[in-house]
Amino acid sequence: MINDNIVFLHLFNLIAVLFLYLYLFKIRKLIGFHLGMNISLMVSGTVAIVTGVILIYQFPFEFVFITIITTIIGIIIGVIFGALFDYQTLLTGYINGLMIGLMAPMIGAAASLNMMFLLFIEIIFIFSLFLLAFSARHT
Repeated sequence: MINDNIVFLHLFNLIAVLFLYLYLFKIRKLIGFHLGMNISLMVSGTVAIVTGVILIYQFPFEFVFITIITTIIGIIIGVIFGALFDYQTLLTGYINGLMIGLMAPMIGAAASLNMMFLLFIEIIFIFSLFLLAFSARHT
């Protein structure tokens, strides 16, 4: 039952990030590079940490594999969102996705399958996406 819900969380997070990207892609010319850098940092960091915690909850003894996957996901998301704006933002998203991707499975392992922590991380993730969409709209 828990694994089904965790798979649902992966899918929900992927769809939420995809909608945010499509929204930002339409208005990317209106967003300044400061906000663009903050967007790249926040999205790459939150996606990496949510993915790392969810994957380590799903596969608790695959530390190295989960760390590699989470780092790659964080880097890819950082590069994709950073590329919306400029090269410096791309590099910032890359580095942030790398660092958070390396740390996220450690945080998930330290939480030791605490569902309250997973709920907390998920609420922060969704709130962050709404905050980004709101700030991008009112820039």
